[in-house]
Parts: sequence; C-alpha cells; structure tokens
Amino acid sequence: MKIALQYVSDANGKPQAVQLPVGEWEKVLSRIRKSEQVLQLKSDLKVAFKQVEKVRKSKDKKQTLTDFLNEL
Repeated sequence: MKIALQYVSDANGKPQAVQLPVGEWEKVLSRIRKSEQVLQLKSDLKVAFKQVEKVRKSKDKKQTLTDFLNEL
C-alpha cells in the first residue's frame, strides 16, 4: 500500500505532522481495526484455552454441552 504523504514542518524544517488523503486514512483505520480485532480474538482464545485446561484438571463434576445449552 503506497500512500501519498505530505509532511508539515516548522520554521526550522523539522517535521511536525503528516497529512494524507482522507481515503487513505480510512484504509489505514480499517487495517488498524482489523488488526485490533485479530489481537482481541487471539487474547480471548488464549484465556478460553487456559479455562479449558483448568476445567480438565479439576476433579469437580463437569457440565456437559447439552446441560449448558439447556440453561440458556
């Protein structure tokens, strides 16, 4: 993805900001949101697998999927 950037500099020529077309900004935001969703999903799965492992190691009575669904 090649983006047409424009740099805004101060009086000394030091870059202070970057400008890009709105359409390009929306594409960048879309990619960021997708990346955040993927990271959240990975995090949620990590927690879920830890919970499954904890349940498997537990000596307590396990709930069946049917019982779980019947409670809904």
